[in-house]
Amino acid sequence: MALSARLELRQGQSLVITPQLQQAIKLLQLSNMELEAYIEAELEKNPLLSRDEREDARERNEAPDQTPVSDSFDEAPGGKAEAELDARHDDLYADAAPGDRATGDAGDAAQAAVQGDSGGAVDWSRSNKSGSFDTDGEGFEGSLAKDKTLAEHLEDQAALCGFAGADRAISIALIMAVDEGGYLRTSTEEVAERLGCTVAAVEAVLARCQGFEPTGVFARDVPECLRLQLQERDRCDPAMEALLGNLDLLAKRDMAGLRRACGVDDEDLREMIGELRALTPRPGAAFGTEAVAAVVPDVMVREDKLAGWRVELNTDTLPRLLVDQRYHAVVSRGARSDQEKTFVADCMASASWLVKSLDQRAKTILKVSSEIVRQQDAFLAFGVEHLRPLNLKT
Repeated sequence: MALSARLELRQGQSLVITPQLQQAIKLLQLSNMELEAYIEAELEKNPLLSRDEREDARERNEAPDQTPVSDSFDEAPGGKAEAELDARHDDLYADAAPGDRATGDAGDAAQAAVQGDSGGAVDWSRSNKSGSFDTDGEGFEGSLAKDKTLAEHLEDQAALCGFAGADRAISIALIMAVDEGGYLRTSTEEVAERLGCTVAAVEAVLARCQGFEPTGVFARDVPECLRLQLQERDRCDPAMEALLGNLDLLAKRDMAGLRRACGVDDEDLREMIGELRALTPRPGAAFGTEAVAAVVPDVMVREDKLAGWRVELNTDTLPRLLVDQRYHAVVSRGARSDQEKTFVADCMASASWLVKSLDQRAKTILKVSSEIVRQQDAFLAFGVEHLRPLNLKT
């Protein structure tokens, strides 16, 4: 069999993702903060781009010398911008087949009056970062590293606990309601009403969450926090329960009343108070805290009696950029060398494409959000128990 070389011509089709399309896909994946940083970088290096800070959108759209980002998203499907920028799923994946105070009244009483064998009062508000009563301060080096927050610590445990479906949503709502001290600052009735589920379901999830570390988190008051820690030590007997129920007498240093309420003698009462002093009244204080940032939504969903649900873009999060056509005309006339003309042309093309990409990003977010609302209408109407699992194909 002889081997020979030959030249053949074949015609075929292949997918080529242009740099502009890659930019459009990248912009779609960015969060609001990341998008703002990206736009700031583009404004610095592209002299033809500028922000539109005018409040009147109509005047902005009618300006003859500038090309604004459209605030209207009712363009007919299949328009020019959509045809240039839209990418299908199989274009990207070739293998695819088609309240109260921090501690409450009982906490104030306990902070003012827990006594040791010496009879002196102990101020729980002066406990160190670990939440214990040891007054030794931590070194300067310990304050330099960023600590994991209590919410992050609880979310890690909730993920390991195996919550799914409605229980997962309930656990997240409970974690968000825990303050920096580890106390739950909402009622189970409020959580059930907000999520559209039963109080019994919230109570069941709360009972599992109260087993998280550090012991005592998700307590609703100081006695419950101390009770959870005593239960872990197997020391929550009837006498100790009586002591937890009479912390006001402890605040008044009414030892005679405590002995009668607990049914113990002086020595046993001193031992019980000593055990309380060894507990941690603020279990969440051992974790770092971070500033609470307000969540700005990309879309607004409102109930419409005629059309079911109305989905609208949050215009406050939409970046508005302008292509300065007047300045482009000035610098184009002043460009002499080929390098200067190429630079001006590249800036104009980049600015125009960025404006189109931002417009298409807003339209895509609106389309995807509308489809999610359509799929999850039962969740919006009846609560978290009707939440449907969705994937990319759906």
